[in-house]
Amino acid sequence: MTLDPRPVAPALEAAEAAGWATVRLDLDGVRSKAELMRRCGGALGVPEYFGANWDALADALRDLSWLPAAPGRLVVVTSWRGYADARPGDWETLREILEEAVDFWRADAQGDGGGEGGGPVLTVLLADSGPGPAAGAPPRTPRLKRRRG
Repeated sequence: MTLDPRPVAPALEAAEAAGWATVRLDLDGVRSKAELMRRCGGALGVPEYFGANWDALADALRDLSWLPAAPGRLVVVTSWRGYADARPGDWETLREILEEAVDFWRADAQGDGGGEGGGPVLTVLLADSGPGPAAGAPPRTPRLKRRRG
């Protein structure tokens, strides 16, 4: 497994300097959902009862109680392009889960989620050192869809 820290180093340094908990999820070489779940579980340090399916991942990202207490949390996903190309449907589902988790923690921090507000936020950064979209290509807009179990 490799992690090229150059593209994300400033974000990680700033988050760590601010006292945030940081998680690095490297998807280099991941080409199956089972391997993706192993990588996610390892990176997030989830409890042993992690179910290794989409719902379990969504639940894990809404709990995060096993991470150190911090004013914010940054999850950096690197080397994801190969997985996105090999498993576009699963990649879309992963993106949806990550977006839902970010929205959940944002609402919680603002008190919109039923809590008192002021809690930690979750930020997810997708970083990749590979070629990006072609120049002039419109940015991809995430599409929401129903998750499969």
